[in-house]
Amino acid sequence: MSGQRQVTSTFVGLAAPGQRRAGAGGWPCQGIYYVPEGRRPKVAMIATHYNIDFSQHYLAELIAARGVGFLGWNTRFRGDEAHFLLDHALVDIGAGVSWLRETMGVESVILLGNSGGGSLMSAYHSQSIEPNVTPVFGMRPAAGLDALTPGDAYIALAAHPGRPDVLTSWLDPSVTDEFDPTSVDQSLNLWNPENGPPFSEEFVARYRAAQVARNEKITAWATSELERVTAAGLTDRIFPLARTWADPRMVDPAIDPNERVPNTCYQGDPRRANTSVWGIGGANTLRTWLSMWSLSTSQCRAEPHLRRLRVPTLVVQAKGDSGVYPSDARWILDTVAATDKELVEMPGDHYFLEPAGAREAVADLLAGWVAERFGGI
Repeated sequence: MSGQRQVTSTFVGLAAPGQRRAGAGGWPCQGIYYVPEGRRPKVAMIATHYNIDFSQHYLAELIAARGVGFLGWNTRFRGDEAHFLLDHALVDIGAGVSWLRETMGVESVILLGNSGGGSLMSAYHSQSIEPNVTPVFGMRPAAGLDALTPGDAYIALAAHPGRPDVLTSWLDPSVTDEFDPTSVDQSLNLWNPENGPPFSEEFVARYRAAQVARNEKITAWATSELERVTAAGLTDRIFPLARTWADPRMVDPAIDPNERVPNTCYQGDPRRANTSVWGIGGANTLRTWLSMWSLSTSQCRAEPHLRRLRVPTLVVQAKGDSGVYPSDARWILDTVAATDKELVEMPGDHYFLEPAGAREAVADLLAGWVAERFGGI
């Protein structure tokens, strides 16, 4: 895109309702706002994740150089996945949206849901237009939860259907004992050569059912354990989760095919990653499991939120993504309630590091799409 501008950035630290600045000085909500030098854009994006620091998002300067403000925003849970609570995170996102509108004079706010942030930002907009999010067992709703300001458009960038869904599709169902990471049921072991690859339809169906069963088993335990420990006077407890890099699509490229490199995941070799301590959801409180990861109790599943989302929507899928697949992008497009919606597939891996120029191409796409609908760029 022609006419790119120099970019300036500003650190932003804000309190949230019920969450003040820490005694050591840190603000609960922090981020960086990027703008074209010498300008106050009337259109801006805000990007937030469940726990990943988005303040220096790879698109931030590229989007700002194309005339759109970009707030890389973090909630109080940045780097603290183990304590995540959805209602508190939504309030923190609301602080960023309000700052854009009230302090920076932004008229149109674009909710950028990148990767896991896709379901999070859809939950934010859903709550802002039709309050539906409730706190987990034994907790009051976060202050300000029913006073969120809606966005004006939504972009799902390399996004999946929600944290419970992606975790379950990556769970290793061969685990037989949650407190023994070495336990294995060989009939469900993705790396047992007797099972494949290639994997039969029967194996995949049995494997997927066992993944759901593992999630449900943990949820049942977490629910009863929370009742037990709170009855004993504790507020919660932390527990580990092992082996979460075991999606058959990571091993068998014929399942949900795209241009990904076989036998890869975001941590490299999935077999090695699956036995490491770097998996998603590796540590949780009981309430965090119920709030973020459980298929049956989490409100971080995108489906009900997307069905309330009627603002202009763009879904962007990376053709070489090794963790978000073509079926995920199609599902998001089909599920969102907006009439102004489209799906665009772009060359690149999950982070658009490859091929050369992939990030610039994505920035051109996003800025152009925004300009068509909101102008002022």
